[in-house]
Amino acid sequence: MRYTLLLHYPEMGAAELGEEALAEGQRAFSSYAATLHQAGVLLAAEVLQPSANTTTLTMADGQLYVQDGPFADTKEQLGGTFVIDVPDLDAAIEWGRQAPAIGWGAIEVRPGATFTVDGAWRPNT
Repeated sequence: MRYTLLLHYPEMGAAELGEEALAEGQRAFSSYAATLHQAGVLLAAEVLQPSANTTTLTMADGQLYVQDGPFADTKEQLGGTFVIDVPDLDAAIEWGRQAPAIGWGAIEVRPGATFTVDGAWRPNT
């Protein structure tokens, strides 16, 4: 079953974080991604650009509104995702528990409902 691990954590740039901490975080995420890949469960991973680069779209009364920045005004931002294919929620939770970001933020484990393969929609089972 496919699950997406959504990594939420305080957003800090290299200047705030420090070069050493940034390098350590990059090593930790590289190791985590390699571990997921070696286990055969990694389907995709995405590191997101800072939330300041976000564009949020909303629709009201048939009118499209385009807003610079994230929709949510919080200290924590969605920083990245890992899409994994594992047997069940318990396995997804275990992989989420191992994500480096758990040390400084929250990991949201969300099952996918459908996905596409070669343009065809398939149920997530």
